[in-house]
Amino acid sequence: MYQTTPDTISDEAISQFKQRGFIKIPGVISKEEATHFHDAALEASARVDQGRDRPVFSQHVNVWREDETMRALTLHKNVGGVAQRLAGVPMRLWHDHILIKQPNNQVATEFHQDQPYWPHAHSPNALSAWIALCDVPVERGCMSFIAGSHRHSDLTAQNLLDGRDLFGKCPDLEYEERVTLPLKAGDCTFHHARCAHMAVPNQTDRPRVAHVVIFMDQTTTYVEKNHVVTDPLDLQEGQRIEGELFPAV
Repeated sequence: MYQTTPDTISDEAISQFKQRGFIKIPGVISKEEATHFHDAALEASARVDQGRDRPVFSQHVNVWREDETMRALTLHKNVGGVAQRLAGVPMRLWHDHILIKQPNNQVATEFHQDQPYWPHAHSPNALSAWIALCDVPVERGCMSFIAGSHRHSDLTAQNLLDGRDLFGKCPDLEYEERVTLPLKAGDCTFHHARCAHMAVPNQTDRPRVAHVVIFMDQTTTYVEKNHVVTDPLDLQEGQRIEGELFPAV
């Protein structure tokens, strides 16, 4: 049913992920599942955006808590299992989000790292699973990565709309290898939380629909920083981020 499972992922693939900070994994979910979740993601997004002008880019966080269909994808054992094999340590869910780039959207999401935005400490292996719910050729807004950029662990948060911000903070990254990875529906890229990545504009006549599931180390503790996921929780500095809202893989 699946091209890749936690039991079939190769040691070579795991080594490549550790070295480069990202990897493309084919068939983490089936094409039939991708079609099912594609329609569910569009429906969930439409409910949230109801009554508002359609944004050129829709991002909906923690959909799994409100939508039973998307919950099944966020907690999909194959997605979490492959993520944990790549990380090599016990992991738990941080959050999910639906990402939809509307057709003929000329806005790129510029190179950035994810982890500087998060209120995390003690999470050196955090990573994201970016699941293609439709075919995502380059023209539809696929992802590009900077190889080895996950080793830069001291950078502050970057501006997603400023194509020069990351390179102003770390000039060496401008000359590292950049890899663009188009995906078929059901394929997935996994990237380390400090791996710099970007997504090009969607120049096609169809929306680009992806679902991202983010995992963190089970040792992750809270750092006082504003974030939509933790702001309502009244966590204390140094408290472990765990419980039913952050289930273990």
